[in-house]
Amino acid sequence: MDSGVATPTLGSSGWTTPMIATSGYDTPMMGIESSIARLSLESEPKQAFRFFDLPSELRIRIYELALVLPRTIDLDPTNFRRISPRLEMFLTCHRMHEEAYRVFYGQHTFRLFPIHGRFFHTKQPLLARLPPRYRAAITTVELRLGPGWGKPPKCWNTSPRLGLADCSHLRQLKIFVEIDPSDDIFRGFRVADNFYTVFSKDLVQQICEQVPSLKEVQFDAYPAVQKSAPLMQELLAEVKSRGKKITWGPLRGWDEHREDAFGRIGLEDAMALMKL
Repeated sequence: MDSGVATPTLGSSGWTTPMIATSGYDTPMMGIESSIARLSLESEPKQAFRFFDLPSELRIRIYELALVLPRTIDLDPTNFRRISPRLEMFLTCHRMHEEAYRVFYGQHTFRLFPIHGRFFHTKQPLLARLPPRYRAAITTVELRLGPGWGKPPKCWNTSPRLGLADCSHLRQLKIFVEIDPSDDIFRGFRVADNFYTVFSKDLVQQICEQVPSLKEVQFDAYPAVQKSAPLMQELLAEVKSRGKKITWGPLRGWDEHREDAFGRIGLEDAMALMKL
């Protein structure tokens, strides 16, 4: 009688693997496969996440987390690894591009003229390479003074090709002074005593003229640069004459009414006093 259970069979060398009966019951393996099949049929298809149903404030916060970096944006060999993957978000759809590019270009500081050696003498600074709509979204730019003080690159100019006239939402100019070539230590190496001072002042003057929306100029410098140095004094006078708000960057520690020890006497003199 067929009982529906496995019965052992006798082979030539003794008892062998039980024969599996095929009537009455499923095997454990067949039961698992049928359960998986039923689950796959019964499970509902996944729904796409409706990102644009989120409030605009929350969407902007997500863009900030995904796009905003703590460093100044400049021409740099590492951009393909550090920045390019983030910008792939722009390719998602037209609406996301319209929302995301305003966050990326509006919340970063963009350097006007490159300082990396690979791009130092480029014909097109970063700003000149951007489309006008991206330039219009920029709110902050940085001017780094000091590199190339003996012979500034030809691209360090504010010709119409740079695109400053398109920066309609530009509000802040950050000026960072690395060195002041008018210091006596550069005597014999500079073109003239006031060459770089005049060059830097002209840059700031032309930026202010081409960007009427500019409201604030922030000054910062390395510790060896004094606020009373000729370069700093010329820049401060130029900015004040144009009625721009002057603020101070975090590295140097200057403020309107006092200077720290390094700001008054310079880093070298401060170190000498410490030895005494």
